[in-house]
Amino acid sequence: MALVVSGAALKSRETEAAFANPIRKVVTMLQSMQTKVQEEGEKEQALYDKYMCYCKTAGGDLQGSIAKAGSGISELGNKIKAAEEQKVVLEEELKTAQSDRTAAKAAMAEATAVRGKEAAAYAAEKADADKDIAAVSKAISAISSGMAGSFLQTSEAQMLKHILFSKRDDLMDDERQDILAFLSGAQEYAPQSGQIVGILKQIEDEMKKGAAEAAAAEESAIKTYDALMAAKKKEVLALTKEIETKLERVGTLGVEIAQMKNDLGDTEEALTADKDFLANLDKNCETKKKRMGGGSENEG
Repeated sequence: MALVVSGAALKSRETEAAFANPIRKVVTMLQSMQTKVQEEGEKEQALYDKYMCYCKTAGGDLQGSIAKAGSGISELGNKIKAAEEQKVVLEEELKTAQSDRTAAKAAMAEATAVRGKEAAAYAAEKADADKDIAAVSKAISAISSGMAGSFLQTSEAQMLKHILFSKRDDLMDDERQDILAFLSGAQEYAPQSGQIVGILKQIEDEMKKGAAEAAAAEESAIKTYDALMAAKKKEVLALTKEIETKLERVGTLGVEIAQMKNDLGDTEEALTADKDFLANLDKNCETKKKRMGGGSENEG
């Protein structure tokens, strides 16, 4: 009987062991799964914490980049406006300088034309005055040397008549008549030869004085012209240099303005991209928070 009881007890333990082993396996499997889930949860939490850290740091960096871009856009806008205003001023100054140079050159051309006419008029006047003075001087010499008869046959005698009739309105009538009588070969001129010579010398002195005054006026006109031309040449030279400098500056400003506008466009595009990225980042970070149920956030 003891053997029977002992055998029954052994069989019961074997039966229990047979039932206990599958349960233990399940428990062990569940415990293993729990450990794995816990480990995966920890990994996911670590990834979440890193993502949240990225949300904070990347967001801050983007905010700084956006602020910097906004400041850069404002600064570039001010620089472009200032450069464009300066370019307008330079272009106006350039037009003025070009106009002034054109006027200076026109004044030089006009002065040269006037000087040419004056010089031609003086040359003609001097030629006539020289002939008239020569005729009077020859008449004086002829009368003084007793060669009046031969003088009356010369062209200078005819010229002297022309002078008395057309150029000497200041002579007294009796003086004019005495000289004309001499030139006509009248015999009564002889007793008055001294008086005629005196009249002719007076005429000669006045003509020489007029010629000297005309020569002085011509010399003064030449000096005035030369001074004007020197001043205008200096002015044209200075204006030409100013024009060249302003043309170069206007060109440089044009290039600088174009470059700044390109930079402004690039900065505006970058700002828009940063804003869009930041908006998507905030949205994605908020979605991640909700998905994790507001899990812990590290500072990163």
